[in-house]
Amino acid sequence: MIVITAPTGNIGRHLLSRLLDAAPAAGEQLRVIVRDPARLPDAARGRVEVVTGSQADAAVLDRAFEGADAVFWLVPPDASLTPYDAYLAFSRPAVTALAAHGVGHVVGVSALGRSTPLADRAGLVTTSLAVDDLIAGSGVAYRALANPSFFENLLEETDSIRERGVWVDTVDADRRAPLVAVSDIAATAAGLLLDRSWTGTADVPVLGPQDLSPNDLARIMTEQLGRPVRYERQPLDELHTTLLGYGLNAEFVRGIVEMKRAKDEGLDAGVARTPRTASPTTFEQWCAQTLRPAVLG
Repeated sequence: MIVITAPTGNIGRHLLSRLLDAAPAAGEQLRVIVRDPARLPDAARGRVEVVTGSQADAAVLDRAFEGADAVFWLVPPDASLTPYDAYLAFSRPAVTALAAHGVGHVVGVSALGRSTPLADRAGLVTTSLAVDDLIAGSGVAYRALANPSFFENLLEETDSIRERGVWVDTVDADRRAPLVAVSDIAATAAGLLLDRSWTGTADVPVLGPQDLSPNDLARIMTEQLGRPVRYERQPLDELHTTLLGYGLNAEFVRGIVEMKRAKDEGLDAGVARTPRTASPTTFEQWCAQTLRPAVLG
């Protein structure tokens, strides 16, 4: 029995699709925790056991983890809360339930940076790494998917790209760093959940196929969209003011800003890309499959 949290989110929906295809042949049953079962894809209906509710609810977790062999754990960040409440307090009931039900294996979504001097001052990433430590301390075999920024973050820029030919971030225009498609993260998670021969705790970096700078991304978007796209760097203090204006929790906003600052100082550069840490989807492929339809409609 594999339990999937956040099955309708960016990563979870790709993971659910993969496991729906692969789980029967592997003799695995699937169970999902979801607030609104109506949001599950049609392909899942009648093929997965559904536990309705929040994964922060101890009673929901108690039902979901009963008889479970493996869990995919993803914290859906809530920017109305402090980072501690959004990540660590949110995950504590899960750690209790994992131990109570003797769950053997957990795969979690985390971030790069643990091996760098920036790890303890990287805002939301620092808190995410603390969640890894919390889960690993429960006694389960644990793999933390150590991810860089996602290609999918650019979907927040679709209006700006369409209307102004501009995309915005806070890092230096020429700083190259790894980036990854969420489908590649899901593929790595699926492999770990289906083959549970691993033990102990470890990070599993998922680095994409190459490092790219903001200017590289703008060049590739220009080629793929057939219209000019340029990068515009936003000062961190301006980002801070903008996010506070949206009504986000002030400590959460500080966590975002600290994370962005750390990324600009090399937070994601601490792991070498090898055949084991690379993942296949290129930015060109992602633009053609996902960004181009979103921008050009």
